[in-house]
Amino acid sequence: MQTQAEVKPMSIKLSGDERERLKKLASARKRTPHWLAKEAISQFLDRAEAQEKFRQESIASWQSYQRTGESISGEKIMTWLDSWGDEDETEAPECR
Repeated sequence: MQTQAEVKPMSIKLSGDERERLKKLASARKRTPHWLAKEAISQFLDRAEAQEKFRQESIASWQSYQRTGESISGEKIMTWLDSWGDEDETEAPECR
């Protein structure tokens, strides 16, 4: 839980239409416009951070491949994935 000292106010500018839509949705959900805005920002940050992490991992994988030439074929990956949940689930294939 954040303390009051950790929470800093921030203002954003919304068009009249956006403000009205936010008010209507807040009323329908029995929440405040402030709560909806904070929730929307929090969810956006979660998604954007996950996308950025994936992007950075993809870049690192590409750079590793360029340095080493090691890879796993799509066919081997699909065979491994198809075994998930089976009694004879296989180990992850190794890079070669």
